[in-house]
Amino acid sequence: MSRKTVAVFPGDDASPEVMHPTVELLEKLHLPIDFVYPMVGNEALAAHGSRFPETSKAQVDEADATFFGSTSGQSTEALFYLRWGKQTYANLRPCQFRPGYRSPMANPENIDFVVVRENLEDLYLGLEGDLTDLAGLNLYSKHAKTALKDMGAGRYAIKVITEVGSERVIRFAFELARKRGGQRKVTLTSKYNMLAKADGYFREIGFEVAKDYPDIAFETFIVDDFLCRMITNPCALDVVVMPNLYGDIMSDGAAGLIGGLGLAPSGCYGADYAYFESAHGTAPDIQGQNIINPTATLLSASMMLSYLGLDDAANTIEAGISRLYAAGQCLPVDQGGTATTSAFFQALDGALGLT
Repeated sequence: MSRKTVAVFPGDDASPEVMHPTVELLEKLHLPIDFVYPMVGNEALAAHGSRFPETSKAQVDEADATFFGSTSGQSTEALFYLRWGKQTYANLRPCQFRPGYRSPMANPENIDFVVVRENLEDLYLGLEGDLTDLAGLNLYSKHAKTALKDMGAGRYAIKVITEVGSERVIRFAFELARKRGGQRKVTLTSKYNMLAKADGYFREIGFEVAKDYPDIAFETFIVDDFLCRMITNPCALDVVVMPNLYGDIMSDGAAGLIGGLGLAPSGCYGADYAYFESAHGTAPDIQGQNIINPTATLLSASMMLSYLGLDDAANTIEAGISRLYAAGQCLPVDQGGTATTSAFFQALDGALGLT
């Protein structure tokens, strides 16, 4: 295999405390990967007059993938470029229980599904403003029975659901259902009863795409009904696809089923690029305490390795993590243990035979 290049953004606050050791672990595995560190944030501003200069953008473009640490603002411009600049339209959020996770569920053993979130449109296009901006459109609410201009001061946000954006992410979900080899089922959810023109359109496109996959079961639920089903019977789910906002919310909720965001990896995939990041935030409240859970970051790295064609290494890391949690002797603080971040990495090195 030819060597791959990965651009690394360590992130902010406590994020580097898990990002740097994860890259060090990957280096110990002697994989055909070269890591580069594009300059970003205040450091880049001081050196190049921009928080995300063209040289850094070029490093991202030339890399085969990006490994991204959680940001509290320093790396935001890079994140926006990775999402909209690289058109990474499908955010994949696995929800898989491993024995040893501190799940609040009575019987979490068979929870193993993924949330596929549309990543580029919906309410996340930033089309917001004062209601006065819309005055010239003479909009009238059929529900409130009043003209928008008569509702007084306020603000708006525009929800956008497109055919292209919906079709490609729904197709991504169906292809994933084939590859996973699980229940071979796609569940689509949105608020199509109230938002018939927008969310209903997403659902309509889902039915059209489903015709191309007769071997994959397809079902749809209104998003509030889906939430109830996700909590009461998560084991019935395989691949779930939804518009951006619902996906953002539901994927965090899904992480809660297995034990929290410290266990939640993610990958964002486009037609020819992908980046990978843990789903949790920067955890400024525990910065420097050496207790941030590295599991989400490690599992995100495993997803990245699979994307790069290094499945054996990805499986090795995941098997090592599973052994640690099953043993229950080196659990992170958020999982009810006392292990520091450093201790977890040391134990994982041992589980992988790297020490």
